[in-house]
Amino acid sequence: MVGRKRLNVSVWNSDQAFSWYNKQGWLVGCNYLPSSCINQIEMFQEGTFKLDEIAKEISWAKDLGFNTLRVYLHDLLWQEKDQFLIRFNDFLDCCQSFKMKPIIVLFDDCHYPFPQLGPQPLPVRGIHNSGWKQSPGHQIVTEIFELNAQKHLKRLQTYTQELLELYKEDERILMWDLYNEPGQFGIGEKSYTLLDYVWNWAHEIRPSQPLTSCLDGSIGNSIISLNQSKSDIITFHTYEAEKLEPTIKKLRKTGRPLMCTEYMAREYGTTFEFCLPIFKKYNIACYNWGLVAGRSQTNFNWETILYLNEERDKGNLVKEGDSLIEPDQWFHDIFRRDGSPYSIEETTFIKKILHNKESQ
Repeated sequence: MVGRKRLNVSVWNSDQAFSWYNKQGWLVGCNYLPSSCINQIEMFQEGTFKLDEIAKEISWAKDLGFNTLRVYLHDLLWQEKDQFLIRFNDFLDCCQSFKMKPIIVLFDDCHYPFPQLGPQPLPVRGIHNSGWKQSPGHQIVTEIFELNAQKHLKRLQTYTQELLELYKEDERILMWDLYNEPGQFGIGEKSYTLLDYVWNWAHEIRPSQPLTSCLDGSIGNSIISLNQSKSDIITFHTYEAEKLEPTIKKLRKTGRPLMCTEYMAREYGTTFEFCLPIFKKYNIACYNWGLVAGRSQTNFNWETILYLNEERDKGNLVKEGDSLIEPDQWFHDIFRRDGSPYSIEETTFIKKILHNKESQ
């Protein structure tokens, strides 16, 4: 039976956390998904893993002055572990060639259930993140909460601990983000049970890199309290301009370094021009959502999700070779697939504040 040992939890103390953080410099980057992919499975799966595309797009991030990325894995990829690890190592080598250290995310409660390997859903035209998949998915999370489902726990423990064991001393990896936004998309406190297991599994390995799961962005008091008590570095998500500085001031009371691992929704005011000076003022690492607008269509806003089923029923899908449309005002993302920026003024500002060269 999969248990929850309580041996040597070994959360970093504040001095350890700041010692690590102060060595990094100002970390500025983005949440990254290749533009040809609809979700994290497609990014690393055979047939859709495209290292040349990844290298090209990361070079654009590097040119902006970014020095880090945040990237999602999926538990199902471990079913094809040997081949997945070849691709994952190639990805890490690619990041290293650009002096980019990624945060690696293991689990996620956001967007759509019932993930599976193989061909992924076609994008629904004009709909934000129409094919992103939860990991492991709310059905499994619920079975773990209600039934302590050992068949799921054993598989997820193997994925978590084998991955962390393999890379626990790997200097190509910046940090492990164990569970993205637990409790989101209606699952609520049911995610606490799996989250607690994941924290325990990770602490049994205790990688050299810091461990985290976000506070603001997660749902449920018990979940947020657990993440605060177990995280080496405090991470948070903020997409609304009026909440950014108050959230920073609130979380500074934890006495730990802060990293904003998701931000930037233009129509909510969290533009680069607004956010980056604040992050720089408080020395907070920051990761906007999205680099290159592509098949995930996160340049469309969240409200488009309301029309997902209607548009899918109409057959309004983006098929292979189809061109993508774009909204007048982008929600997330920075570049088009040809490398042209959504806003030259915006990229010029990013380069200037990051002490990079001016736009060509």
